[in-house]
Amino acid sequence: MKALRVGCVKYLNACPLIHGWEGEMDFDHPSALCNKLAAGKLDVALVSSFEFLRNPIYRVVDNVSISSNGPVYSVIVAHGGEITEIKEIELDPASETSINLLRCLLADLGLNPRLVRRAAGAPAVTKSALVGRAQLLIGDQAIYVRQEYANEFSFWDLGEQWQKFVGLPFVYALWLIRPEVADPKQIANALRASREANLANLDNLVGEVVGGVDASGQRKGVGREFLWRYYTEHLQFGFEEKEKEGLRIFANLCIKHGLLPERDLAFRVV
Repeated sequence: MKALRVGCVKYLNACPLIHGWEGEMDFDHPSALCNKLAAGKLDVALVSSFEFLRNPIYRVVDNVSISSNGPVYSVIVAHGGEITEIKEIELDPASETSINLLRCLLADLGLNPRLVRRAAGAPAVTKSALVGRAQLLIGDQAIYVRQEYANEFSFWDLGEQWQKFVGLPFVYALWLIRPEVADPKQIANALRASREANLANLDNLVGEVVGGVDASGQRKGVGREFLWRYYTEHLQFGFEEKEKEGLRIFANLCIKHGLLPERDLAFRVV
């Protein structure tokens, strides 16, 4: 039998969903995973919610997501001065959903800074790179910048801004299964079971991640207190009616601003 090809974002926020998963997993950045899943190089992947909105062929694993209902901490615009004075924002090339969320939030505020993509493979963010400019940062890099430069820059948290704007959770990532994959329900049940096991033993998970190398092979320089707070206060891992409604509103805003073609959104959940 052909082995299931599974992909997952390579960030701390995914650990409660995939820690302890048995079998191989392709860890990569959101944009790369979206491309692999769309091209049929993966069977199932935890990827940007925007991939589903622009290409709604997938089955969605029900009741599992990476979401927030307030400050998310790890999806930010790092900047100096006032957000209203920003003339240019450099975009993280790994991002998919967050770039379009940023576009929607800026439009709601009547702001129109120039958005430019940072070159793929460009050096990691440094203090000098942030001086006099703004950058959209996601995932572990955003966490690092917030902790390293907490007293030197301001951070516009996109999860917080969305909650103020809409009053509903924002969904960053979903488990998507390609339509030709057999037994999607069995796969979905296994992914839900993984999430449940990790959340039921969150203290053990936090200890293992803080202690060294997580499932993606990345060493995480974060403390236990922060990681517990990140998983229990900043992130949510369900995909229920409020999350679905928040995603529908995001889809409609993307249509309004020309980021998606007009279509009805239907979730084919398993």
